[in-house]
Amino acid sequence: MEDLLNKLDQQTTNIVSHRRQTVLEGLPVFLREDSSALFRTCQDKTPEDRQTRGMKVGILIVIEDDACPSTLPSVIKFSVVLEEVIVLKDAADLQSALAYLFGLLFALDFEYPKQLKYTFEVIEKVFMEMGSTHCSPRVMSLKNKLLL
Repeated sequence: MEDLLNKLDQQTTNIVSHRRQTVLEGLPVFLREDSSALFRTCQDKTPEDRQTRGMKVGILIVIEDDACPSTLPSVIKFSVVLEEVIVLKDAADLQSALAYLFGLLFALDFEYPKQLKYTFEVIEKVFMEMGSTHCSPRVMSLKNKLLL
C-alpha cells in the first residue's frame, strides 16, 4: 500500500487530500467488502439517471471526460446518492461527501447496507466515536492497528 501511495503522490499536488481519499476508498477493500457498493466513478457527460442506476446508498465520483490515460483522472465533483437519487451535489471532497452521507443515513434512520456493514461500523464507532464502544472483531482489529 505504501508503494502505491508514494507512486500516486508523485502525480498530485495536494498529497494530504489525496491520501485521505485513497484511504477512504480503500477502507471497504481492507474490511473485505465491495467498495463498488459505496463508491461509483463516472464521467461528467454521463446522464444522471445512468450514473445512479442501482445505487441505493453511496458516493458518486464524477471525473473529466478528456483525462489523459497516463495521468490520474481529474475529479470534478463528489455527489451523495440515496435511493438512486443524487441528494447532494458538489461536495468539496470525498471526506465531506462521506460525512454528509453518514449524517443523512443517521438523520433519516436508514439502515446501513448489509454489504457495507463493517465500513459503516468503522465510520460510526472509530471515526465518529458514536454509539457503544463494542465493535465486531473485524472492526476492533482495524481499530487496534490504527492506534499502534
